[in-house]
Amino acid sequence: MKSIRPWMAGFVMTAGLLIAANTATAQAPAAAGQKQSAAHQVGLIDMAHIFKNYNKFKAETEGLQKAAEEAEAKAQQMVADMKAIQGQMQGLTANSPDYSTKEAQLIELQTKLQTFQQVERRDIVRKQAEVYKKIYLEVQKAVAQYASYYNYTLVIRFNRQEVSGAADPQQIIQGMNRQVVWHRPQDDLTDVILKYLNDQYTAQANGGN
Repeated sequence: MKSIRPWMAGFVMTAGLLIAANTATAQAPAAAGQKQSAAHQVGLIDMAHIFKNYNKFKAETEGLQKAAEEAEAKAQQMVADMKAIQGQMQGLTANSPDYSTKEAQLIELQTKLQTFQQVERRDIVRKQAEVYKKIYLEVQKAVAQYASYYNYTLVIRFNRQEVSGAADPQQIIQGMNRQVVWHRPQDDLTDVILKYLNDQYTAQANGGN
């Protein structure tokens, strides 16, 4: 009798393992009162795409940008005032009473400018963090509702940009380092979550009509 070819031997071994596994599963009694656990259903979401295209996030960040521009305009006005005082000081005699007065005004403006910039910068950073936190929690809540309804057991953050569309070497390397190598299109929940969020925001902006 001829010996079994190597590939046939591998097939026989694999088939034997499958049969043994199925038999063991069929014979293993379920624990008393214990339900069989459901299979995992994993969803994916591109949070960067959500933040970039969520109309509410864009509106609130535009508000922050406007506040930053207004603060910058105030700072520039202070700088202009300081330059004007410096110009006035050039026509005065050093250590004269008028010179000393202008010098004191200049120092006061410099201190005021530094304090203003520090306070405004800290305030804008804090507000920006609050916006990011609020939007993230809204996205998280929407994902939780969707996942609960459609029985998703896990939703993972990922980058939906394909490596094939990248041209920059750094983008290519980043794409190759993604945790998700392959996924089914229907497991990408990004678009449906984004549409829900934008629809909700539009309805609220229109007074619920």
